[in-house]
Amino acid sequence: MSENPEFQLTMPESVAADPEAIEILRMWWSKNEPVMSVKPAFNDPIKFGELLAYAARHMAHGYAVRHGHNEREAYNRILQGLSHVVKADNVRTVAEPILQPKGSA
Repeated sequence: MSENPEFQLTMPESVAADPEAIEILRMWWSKNEPVMSVKPAFNDPIKFGELLAYAARHMAHGYAVRHGHNEREAYNRILQGLSHVVKADNVRTVAEPILQPKGSA
């Protein structure tokens, strides 16, 4: 996977300094579809919904800063995308096989 350094993500210093921090989700767009690694780390799934809502707000801000979009309009477009997927009846989860480390029997 190669990526323009301009778009590479880095861990925030506040997270690196927090021994209680946990990574919840990694996402990629690959071969024209979303691919992700997830960790259901919360006891209550509502927390993951809240996390997604925060992510949508932050992404709308990112579109405003990086691409000059109106932040409110970008947020509404993100919500439209969420709504399309929530309403779709053809969305499915496909788990990739877990690979055994080399040298394991």
